Amino acid sequence: MAAEQSQNELTTTLHLGVREVSNSPANYLEEQMALMSPEDRAVLAEIQNSDGQKAMIVIARGAHKGSRFLITAEGVTIGRSGHNAIFLDDITVSRTHASIEKSATNFVLKDAGSLNGTYINNVSITEHSLVSGDEFQIGKFHLLFIGSNK
Repeated sequence: MAAEQSQNELTTTLHLGVREVSNSPANYLEEQMALMSPEDRAVLAEIQNSDGQKAMIVIARGAHKGSRFLITAEGVTIGRSGHNAIFLDDITVSRTHASIEKSATNFVLKDAGSLNGTYINNVSITEHSLVSGDEFQIGKFHLLFIGSNK
């Protein structure tokens, strides 16, 4: 009986459905920006014209779609715990799921050993140098990275 209970208590990974994504991050970014309000487009244009020391994450799909998060040289953590700079409240997200850190030349997305993984273009990653327009998936959230075009 104890063995039966322990089998029911196991945590398993969640396999999310594969979906088509744009081949070009720039095209996808343009498509998403066209759907935003003029105020949101102005904020994102400021990020794109910046010196590369700051970036922004926008929730493209999932709860709180359209929410924006500023990323500076200090970087951010992403997860289900309230101590994360980007708080994604869903059981498909680990407490501390991933982080974005500033390297010498760009921002780098790093999975923090999460249960369900972090995906770019439906491919599981442990570390990825972000390019403006990259869409990445954490749990059931799809997040859009906006960085400098310079």
